[in-house]
Amino acid sequence: MKLWQKENTVTSEKIEKFTVGKDREMDLHLAEFDVLGNLAHASMLETIGLLTSEDLTALKAELKVIYSGIEKGDFAIEEGVEDVHSQVELMLTRTLGDTGKKIHSGRSRNDQVLVDMKLYTRARLFEVVQATEKLFHVLIKKSEEHKNDLLPGYTHLQIAMPSSFGLWFGAYAEGLIDDIIQLNAAYRLANRNPLGSGAGYGSSFPLNRQLTTELLGFEGMHHNVVYAQMSRGRTEQAALTAISSLAATVSRLAMDVCLYNSQNFGFIVLPDDLTTGSSIMPHKKNPDVAELLRAKTNRMKALPMEVTMVLSNLPSGYHRDMQLLKEILMPAFDEILDCLDIAAFMLENIQVKQNLLDDPKYDMLFSVERVNELVINGVPFRDAYKQVGTEIGDGSYVAPRALKHSHEGSIGNLQTTEIRERMEKEIAAFGYDRVEKALEKLLSE
Repeated sequence: MKLWQKENTVTSEKIEKFTVGKDREMDLHLAEFDVLGNLAHASMLETIGLLTSEDLTALKAELKVIYSGIEKGDFAIEEGVEDVHSQVELMLTRTLGDTGKKIHSGRSRNDQVLVDMKLYTRARLFEVVQATEKLFHVLIKKSEEHKNDLLPGYTHLQIAMPSSFGLWFGAYAEGLIDDIIQLNAAYRLANRNPLGSGAGYGSSFPLNRQLTTELLGFEGMHHNVVYAQMSRGRTEQAALTAISSLAATVSRLAMDVCLYNSQNFGFIVLPDDLTTGSSIMPHKKNPDVAELLRAKTNRMKALPMEVTMVLSNLPSGYHRDMQLLKEILMPAFDEILDCLDIAAFMLENIQVKQNLLDDPKYDMLFSVERVNELVINGVPFRDAYKQVGTEIGDGSYVAPRALKHSHEGSIGNLQTTEIRERMEKEIAAFGYDRVEKALEKLLSE
């Protein structure tokens, strides 16, 4: 069954296989959102007289039956049915006859798939937000637990100044806040209603687009119907850009774990059950979990460019090229969620080595402390710098290991409370509870 098929027209089987591609497989992820879109659209059609109250009651009841089947995992797109939209309409028509055929009034498959993708992307982005928040709290907890455990700080991979595990864990925690801000930007693009734009040029029916916007919990609508269609691709690209930013944070963290776990650094230890061995070297404990995290997240950095290339040189209006965006976006959500989950698990179990900076090989880490010590005693900074350089050169330098860092964000003042409060504020900005209430109401009435 094809929503667009006319009598006495048959598409070549070879062409059909090529054009449908993986769409049926991808569309299974959209099933629940297609039902939600249908519920809102049907409710709107009743208010403008295109459905009777009896039609609406029957459609809503059957759509909720379909939704329940989706939740139970019983939904499938039948052989010969082109996509999820066709499947849902077919199920309605089988049960309700002509009433099921009415639901597509004032709508194109273009805005139908677009609203499904908006709803899907909005929901999945918030899943990523929740997983990111979980990782954030693991990092904050570790930061507080190890605020007094010192760690060498590096620039150019040369020992530079004293750091701490508190600073290290906390740095990645605060980095996740910037990733949340980018997720919010993508979320806001997804949180606008395209329904009613039709094939991109509206409808002669007096559609009430504000009503469907409210019913589906959208922040607002795409006002211009041409732009509503042009937003497809832009929304996916924004979502993947946010995911790639988050992936970059996790990738860098994973690289640090690989480095710090190696014998030449020896700052952390991964428990035996988080490592793998070698087939010929019995001493090996390989950080495969961190290495695969690094590789998976590095690969995700390229995803926005894939979307860019699909959209390159497209004029306004809908084009079938956009079908391929599902194949880029949908697996990315599963991949980043898996990476966030395993990163949190790895960090929860990571073991930190203490008293690292007691080793004389780290004496030079404290050279700036020695300079500052002289400055506090009245020596001009440039003179103090030269004096310490001389001490290092003639062997008279003694590392002052007593640290006195107290300013905001330093070793002695990690500002974890402020970082936590900032994260809470950014997550609250999503307002997802409003979305949940709207969808719960849509499904219950």
